[in-house]
Amino acid sequence: MTIDLKFELLGLNLQELTGVAAENGQLPYRGRQLCEAIYRQRKAELQAISTLPAEFRGQLAEQGYRIGLPSINKHFQSVDGTVRYLIGFADGESVETVWMPEGDGGEAGDGSEAGEEESSSGSKWSRATLCISSQVGCAVNCQFCLTAKLGVRRNLTAGEIVGQVLAVLSDQKVEVEQRRINLVFMGMGEPFLNYDNFMKAARLLVEEVGIPEPRMTVSTAGIVPRIEDFAKESVRPKLAISLNASNDTIREEVMPINRKWDLEKLLDAARSFPLRPRERLTFEYVLLNGVNDSVANAQEVVKLLRGVRAKVNLIALNPGPDIPYGTPSEGAVAVFQRVLMDAGVPAFVRRPRGRDIYAACGQLKRTEELLSIG
Repeated sequence: MTIDLKFELLGLNLQELTGVAAENGQLPYRGRQLCEAIYRQRKAELQAISTLPAEFRGQLAEQGYRIGLPSINKHFQSVDGTVRYLIGFADGESVETVWMPEGDGGEAGDGSEAGEEESSSGSKWSRATLCISSQVGCAVNCQFCLTAKLGVRRNLTAGEIVGQVLAVLSDQKVEVEQRRINLVFMGMGEPFLNYDNFMKAARLLVEEVGIPEPRMTVSTAGIVPRIEDFAKESVRPKLAISLNASNDTIREEVMPINRKWDLEKLLDAARSFPLRPRERLTFEYVLLNGVNDSVANAQEVVKLLRGVRAKVNLIALNPGPDIPYGTPSEGAVAVFQRVLMDAGVPAFVRRPRGRDIYAACGQLKRTEELLSIG
């Protein structure tokens, strides 16, 4: 089914919404009212926007306009409080979005702390991270990732990307002005292969939804030309690069995209990327037992990252069906981390969240295909 973008209001910016108002004989402030209702008040239906005249709402409805908020088809809750959402769109496609409440003072955002809050499920949390998708499936084909098994079905629109955030925040009964919310574009898909829609969504999330840039991070498998484009953006989330190997031989095995943009090209782009004061690039490194997790591999990573103001997030492989790799031991992960730290490279071990509901990093593959609970 083809999505008719013309009539989806979610995804339009203030200028575009003001244009819709003007086309219907309304003054410019009606565009701002539309914008506030969609992005701040999270209205799902036009008729619920009481600030707009009934006549204007009727005109929009008659022309086929709709807000276009996606639906929550299913959700699954982990023992650790993580919630995995199956988000549905108008054409029947779906993606997964993950809500991770935090209460242990771990690393996130700009480092400040918020008071402990209570989510709609009744559990305590001091902040939360929302992991959102940018494509239905993924074309990058990383061999350790379940999403790769889907292939790519289509890109998400800017409205569908923003809509995941609005739908989950509404379900969790969270107001962004009162809570500390971090966003990571690390769900299904490669954001830099859907660059224009991703960037429009990022601008809307900052300017209209109200999530600060320092609390947003985008992860790329290494689309070098887009890293260069991203460096020039005026609104720019923090950048994370999926490294996952210490040399080209291993990276080509686990990430075929390395054949197009090898480590030399990727690290050149990283070294020239302009960083803000106190900002570091993040390199994500999924540890695969016996493949990329040796001391020698860690020493190669140290050499690769020379000259880059960076930190490394280490992720022990989260297992899944048909993934041909194993998870390393905690001891191996600790040794790898120590090699990096001793060489002056900040390294953090990311603890798995939601493994029991297939919500952890690399496990997203659309809910019904993996679980029958609900």
